[in-house]
Amino acid sequence: MPQEGESAGPATGQPRPGTRERPLRVSLLLHGANRVLDRQIGTIWVEGEVESLVRASSGHLYFSLKDARSSIRAVMWRSDAVRLKFKLEDGQSILCRGRVAIYDRDGKFQFYAQTIEPAGLGADALAFEQLKAKLAAAGLFASERKRPLPLLPRRIGVVTSKSGAAVRDIIRAVERRFPVPILIADTRVQGPSAPAAIARAIAALGRCPGVDVLIVGRGGGSAGDLAAFNDERVVRAVAACPVPVISAVGHEIDLSLTCLAADRRAATPTMAGEMAVPVLADMSRRLAGEERRLRRELEHRLAVARQELDQLDARARHRLSRALAERRRRLADAHHRLETLHPRARLLSHRARLADLEGRAGAAVGRRLSERARRFGALGARLDALSPLRVLERGYALARAGDVVVTSASQVAPGDTLIVRLRRGQLGCRVESVEPACTVEPACTVEPAGTVESAGPVETADTVETVATE
Repeated sequence: MPQEGESAGPATGQPRPGTRERPLRVSLLLHGANRVLDRQIGTIWVEGEVESLVRASSGHLYFSLKDARSSIRAVMWRSDAVRLKFKLEDGQSILCRGRVAIYDRDGKFQFYAQTIEPAGLGADALAFEQLKAKLAAAGLFASERKRPLPLLPRRIGVVTSKSGAAVRDIIRAVERRFPVPILIADTRVQGPSAPAAIARAIAALGRCPGVDVLIVGRGGGSAGDLAAFNDERVVRAVAACPVPVISAVGHEIDLSLTCLAADRRAATPTMAGEMAVPVLADMSRRLAGEERRLRRELEHRLAVARQELDQLDARARHRLSRALAERRRRLADAHHRLETLHPRARLLSHRARLADLEGRAGAAVGRRLSERARRFGALGARLDALSPLRVLERGYALARAGDVVVTSASQVAPGDTLIVRLRRGQLGCRVESVEPACTVEPACTVEPAGTVESAGPVETADTVETVATE
């Protein structure tokens, strides 16, 4: 590119691009600068620390690479970002392979990354650590979620390749210790399609009826051969399995994420088979020992139960006798109360009281009668003294005109009929004449009106009718 002030070339006689006479457009300048950078620098590796990482919705990654003195903007297009084996984060030290260029729109110098690797740690190792931290944070490796293995499974499920040595080792170990049915899910254990196949096999065997424990694994191999058992899909399938899982991946030094998520880890497939079932002879000895222990325990408990039963029987008898005595006492009390409340006793009491009342009433009546007789005698004497009969006995008579006692001559007239009561009997008379009260001797004579009646009941004046009967 010609410098400012240079003249045109001799061959053409025209000013060169970039001179005062022929200035460059900005886009041409940036295009030329990019061509120079591409020729002079080309594709290079750059080491730096990630800063200000931005993940665009399009999938592109925008960040800065810096060291102790400088910083440069960088970008990684989505087509390259999808091939990253680990998650890019701020603060990571990385190695980037790419080229430098000037962004045409705003003239900024930046680095276009095509490949990124962790500085000092391989991409696979970093991806492993990142996934391990993620799954640990989700609780998939927590010890409290580990489940105990069944003592004697009804059926064992095995997820591995049926052509590998691992499945034969598992079968031999199970048959040697305690033969139980084994259900094998043949699947790929390495390669790009292996993780999805292993996850599907785990889910399928976990739902099979009668499968009480699952063995997942394969024989030894390189880190790449065992990579399928570090896949997130396999690890989550192991954690979600409804039955306990034994991990038997590789050898003792090979620790996969599947081993961390499993309920038990076996160093080898043979050890996994030994973990799954007990030894038959050991079980027989244990059963015999348990039988003896249970017999002793049963005899001891029976003896204790008999002793407790005797004690309970004695207490029950004592309580029963006390209860019976109390019931008898209460029954006697009730009987006594019933006797006191029985009508017979009340009748006897009432009869005694009635006899007493009768005696008292007879005495009272006798006293009352005596008193009344005495009073009656006194009253009779008084009445007798006042009775007109006593006057009649002295020769006087009682005259009546009908029911009226005649006490004055003016009460009658000549020709009236009178009834004259004598001491004994009475006379029927007719008035012949009436003389005034002043005359000393009567001027009339009384003639009998008829035959004298025989003596009968004596009638007296109204004032003495209650005692006029002789």
